[in-house]
Amino acid sequence: MQGFNKYYPPDFDGEKHGSLNSYRGKHALGDRARKLDQGILITRFELPFNIWCGTCNNHIGMGVRYNAEKKKIGNYYSTPIFSFRCKCHLCDAWFEIQTDPKNTRYVVTSGARQKDEDWNPEENGGFAVHDTEGSAAPIDPLAALEKTTDAQNHQTKVQVPRLESLMDVSERYNSDPYSLSLKARKHFRDDKKIRKEKEKSDTLVKDRYALPATLKLAEEDEDTIKEAREQWQKGREEIVHDSKRRKFAVETTSSIVPISSRSTNSTSKSSSSAVDSLRTRVLGNTAARRPQTITNSTSVKSRKFLLRDR
Repeated sequence: MQGFNKYYPPDFDGEKHGSLNSYRGKHALGDRARKLDQGILITRFELPFNIWCGTCNNHIGMGVRYNAEKKKIGNYYSTPIFSFRCKCHLCDAWFEIQTDPKNTRYVVTSGARQKDEDWNPEENGGFAVHDTEGSAAPIDPLAALEKTTDAQNHQTKVQVPRLESLMDVSERYNSDPYSLSLKARKHFRDDKKIRKEKEKSDTLVKDRYALPATLKLAEEDEDTIKEAREQWQKGREEIVHDSKRRKFAVETTSSIVPISSRSTNSTSKSSSSAVDSLRTRVLGNTAARRPQTITNSTSVKSRKFLLRDR
């Protein structure tokens, strides 16, 4: 039993045993390390493709998992090559799959055969994905010599002067780090002062016109000022055009009088003329009768005065 808990028996000695696993005589990986002395580790392996078992000839689908015996069998440069030995769950046969770092794939080496489902780009006008060797064409000595000469000329005339100029620039910039740091800090302070002044002026504008604080104002350069002036002129022309159009619409509406309003106006005019003529006649008759009335009244008064004297 593996010692996963924190119980330490009375006879446990840390200096002698080191750990509970060594005290129990067990490996930290448990039963997975039962063949570790042979260089084999039991691990969980999932089939990366469809295969057919070579013994029972049954199909085994991609993704089926096995307790495989993992073992290192070699190296491809510095990359290790591992083999996974699995037992078929449908029979008692074993099959082995190895890694292929050269072509970045898995290869069935024994006990089964892989189902070929790879799309071959060469058959469709493409290039081979796993063609690491390439087509071995015959080497032309003159072409190889010309290529070597061109490479040497390019290195001598282009690469070497470029490297020398870069080294000179690096030495010039790194010769006096204090002065360079002083210039950089001075430039940063000036830039910071300008940025603070712009932020202050932007804040005043935003407070004056009640603009949101998150609004970012544009830079006041010649292009921005010119564009703003053009927009202002355009808006002014649109306002003038709208006012003229409204004025023309009002004048047109007032000049157009419907027939019903004309008849009403003519009727009102005729009625007012009749009332004026009647008023003139009444006033004329009153003016004509007023002297006679006065005379009659005077005669009556005189008669009354004579009778009173008598």
